[in-house]
Amino acid sequence: MTAARRTVADLRTLKGKQQLTMLRLTTLEEALAAETAGIDVASVPAELVTHPEYRAVAPSVFSMTGQTHLECGTSDDYLRFAGQMLLAGADALYCSGSLQTIEYLAREHIPVVGHVGLVPARATWTGGFKAVAKTAASAIALFEECRAYQDAGAFAVEIEVVPPEVAAEISKRLDLLLWSMGAGAGCDAQYLFAEDILGETRGHVPRHAKVYRDFKSERAKAFAEFRDDVASGAFPQAQHLVAMSPAERDAFFEGIGG
Repeated sequence: MTAARRTVADLRTLKGKQQLTMLRLTTLEEALAAETAGIDVASVPAELVTHPEYRAVAPSVFSMTGQTHLECGTSDDYLRFAGQMLLAGADALYCSGSLQTIEYLAREHIPVVGHVGLVPARATWTGGFKAVAKTAASAIALFEECRAYQDAGAFAVEIEVVPPEVAAEISKRLDLLLWSMGAGAGCDAQYLFAEDILGETRGHVPRHAKVYRDFKSERAKAFAEFRDDVASGAFPQAQHLVAMSPAERDAFFEGIGG
């Protein structure tokens, strides 16, 4: 029997109670394997979530799609795109646009997900493709950014390549769901790319990634091993995360109120 598809309300009730699993999927074969393995959340490109077979192979996976602000444009463009995706079977929309755009979408009842930390489409502002919030000042700024996303109406943010103690403290202090990519187990979901899990990444393999199996025919087994590692706490480990000095950590805690 296929599990019921979770809603935003369902995900919110699990905050602080359960680590969810999240994958970036790009093919129907990966989507089927994610469904078989019991993966909770997926980020999928628009062309996949709108494929006529997508919901047939992944009926219970909470599925987010989206475009960056560089691709989508204005708030009206985002809203039009969001409506098309939700009607096609998506559950939420990723948006790397401004807080004004986030608020605009949320006012129209779009389940919207932001992005903080290392945001590829905005990486020039944070020094390129490297860890974010390793100093107390930048960690406090990240906390304020997450709070601003919550105030704007986002129900979740991807938090990418951030020291785990920073992400955990932010998660404890906000109702916002934090979906961790290299930000530690103190968040609400652990997020990896399917291609990293399956050993199919070409070029640089990110620090936060973990290869489980190299066989395309064993996708579901690889995804299930990832799911079990998240549930047991075996993933992520120290080698998948970025470090913050004790002095900066203590200054961050003091800066956000102990």
